[in-house]
Order: sequence, then C-alpha cells, then structure tokens
Amino acid sequence: MTQAPGRRPGGPARALVPQPVLAVLMALLMASLLLLPFLTVAPNRLVTGKGVAWCALLAGTATWLLAPLVVLLAAVFMAPRRWVCIATTLAAALLLTGLIALAGAEAARQSARLPELARVSMGGGFWLALLLTWAAAANALQRLNLSRRLQGAAHLLLWLPLSGLLAAGALDSLSLMEEYTNRRDEFHAAVWRHLQIVAVSLGPALLVGLPLGLLAARRPRLTRPLFATLNLIQTVPSIALFGLLIGPLAWLGQAWPDAGVRGIGLLPAAIALTLYALLPIVHGVSAGLLQVPTAVKEAATGMGMTPSQCFWRVELPLALPVLLSSLRLAIVQLVGLAVVAALIGAGGLGAIIFQGLLSSALDLVLLGVLPVVAMALAFDAAFRWMSTAENPP
Repeated sequence: MTQAPGRRPGGPARALVPQPVLAVLMALLMASLLLLPFLTVAPNRLVTGKGVAWCALLAGTATWLLAPLVVLLAAVFMAPRRWVCIATTLAAALLLTGLIALAGAEAARQSARLPELARVSMGGGFWLALLLTWAAAANALQRLNLSRRLQGAAHLLLWLPLSGLLAAGALDSLSLMEEYTNRRDEFHAAVWRHLQIVAVSLGPALLVGLPLGLLAARRPRLTRPLFATLNLIQTVPSIALFGLLIGPLAWLGQAWPDAGVRGIGLLPAAIALTLYALLPIVHGVSAGLLQVPTAVKEAATGMGMTPSQCFWRVELPLALPVLLSSLRLAIVQLVGLAVVAALIGAGGLGAIIFQGLLSSALDLVLLGVLPVVAMALAFDAAFRWMSTAENPP
C-alpha cells in the first residue's frame, strides 16, 4: 500500500502550514506593504497626497527591516514551539518599531526638500501593516500560554519603543505630529474634557445602576419590565437621545435662569450617557448576584450571618468579577459615545474629530480618533486585569 504524502507511518498527517493564523496575517501583511501606499505626500493638509510605496523606501540601513519580516515568514512553516513563538514575538516587535521609525525618517527627509505647507502622512499600507504585525505578536503571545498580566505587560513592551521615538522627536515631521504641535493645548484640554464626560456619566450610572441591579436580583417580578425599559433606551440612537434632551433642558433653563441649566453642553451629554450605561451595569450586578450558589448563601446563614453580612462578605465578593466585567463594557461604551457628545457642545476629543471631518483633514481626524482608541483599550485592559485579580485562573 502506498503511503500518503506528508503522513508518518502510524501517525497523523503533518500540516503543510503549521500556523494557519499566522499564515493569513502574513499574507495580508505582505499585501498591505506591496499593494498599498506606505506614506502619502501632499502639497498641504487638505489635498489628497501622492502615495509612496514601501519598497521604494528600502534602501541603505532600512533594508534591515527585511530580517524580522523573513523571520515571521519562516515561522509560518514551523511548528508553534515555545522558542518559535518567542522568536515570532521579538521579530514582530522589531518590525513594528522599524515601520514606525521608517515612516518618521522618510517624513523628515521629504520635509527637508518640500515646501513649508507640504505634509507627509501615514498611508493605508502603514496602518494595516502596523495592525497586522501587532496581531502576529498577539497570536504568538497567546500560544505561549502566559497569564493575562504577563500578556498585558508584553503588549505594553511592544509599544514602548514608540515612546522613545516620540521623545526623541523622530516622528515630528509626520503630518499627524504637526497637527498635534499646532493644537497642543487644545488637544490636552480635549483629552481632559473627554475623561470628564466619562466620569460624570459613570458616577450617576453607578449610583442608580447598583441599586437597580440589586433590586432585579432580589425581585424577579421586576426583572422583565426593568430590562425591557433599559433595552428600549439602548435602541434609541445617541444623536436622537441628545436631541430629545435639548428641548426639556432648554425649557428648564428658561424657567429657572439662575440654575445654570442649558440644553447643550455637558449636562445633556452626561444624562444621555448615564442612561446608556445603565443596562450593562444593572445586568452585571443582577447576573453576578444570581450566579452565587444557593448552598453558599445557606451556609453563610447557617454560620449566623445576618442578610447584610451575607451580602457584603459572601455575595458581593463572589459577584465582583461579573460586575467588573460589566463595568468594563460600560466604560468602553462611554468612551466611544462621548465622541458624539461633541455635536451638542460637550467638547472632548469628538470636537477635534468633527473639526477634521468638516475641513477634510484626515490627520486631524486621527489626532482625535487615536486617543479615543487608546483610552478604550487602556480601560479595557485595566478592568480585565482587575477581574483576573479577583478571579485568578
């Protein structure tokens, strides 16, 4: 009997590509580097630029970028052993840093010979390559079976060289950094305002949502109408809800001028975002308390604990991981919805984003979008870490 190719006697067939996920990521990475512009050069910030290919920049010292790329391509055809995953992570980290440094160096070279108003921006190939390289590193870290804390620390180390490049001024010639330089004070104020919108929305949501969640867990008859109401609020588009609040608040401001109530600004934004945050918080509290085993509560009662002591010492600690998970979803949701609040004068990073959209300045849009993404990822990682600390694997 002839043996099938690629099959060992008495053993399973060997896969042609041992790491299919990494293979897909690398195929997309090569396509983004070869087919999409790595940078764009435009005469000013409002005009669509001319694309610069990644291959055209591979000259001189920049050719070292091929080394980590070759390592990643070779890892596709290797079994995901521990040393292969470590090598993949290190190669992805080098490629990530190299791509950013290459963009900064080319922007500085172009800016030295172009007119003052000319801009060098990151193209679609750059952003896709950055994302896919990070995904390749994340895939390798996941295969190492590290704890969540170590994985989080490793992801921070991946982006640590970016801080060094920014501090050294290696990226100052990029259009995105020029937008930041021109709006430094406005940008810092917008970040602070964005955090303020999230904070003033989350506080009332917790004050209202925690008792409602406890009530839903203790009174099953109220669960259906309560969650039906909260789900109805979630179905209302954010802009529509902002608009519905403008009229009543404006009327209150006219009726009581000394109260300082206005139909636009922070107040309607905080009310609307508080309503949106109620569903995940109430659901998290209710689900967390309901998943506490009845036998545990009966044992606590048998030990002589009062209902209040049973709640604080037994039920709440056991329900805390679920509550932290729901709180994570609520905060990430608030960070995103706070962008739309800029349409009613609440300020924040949404104001920068909409300024860029109105003036067709893509880098100005990115100046507002990137901090929002970073803020959401930071909150998500922080609450995941706290949830892991409360409920270790």
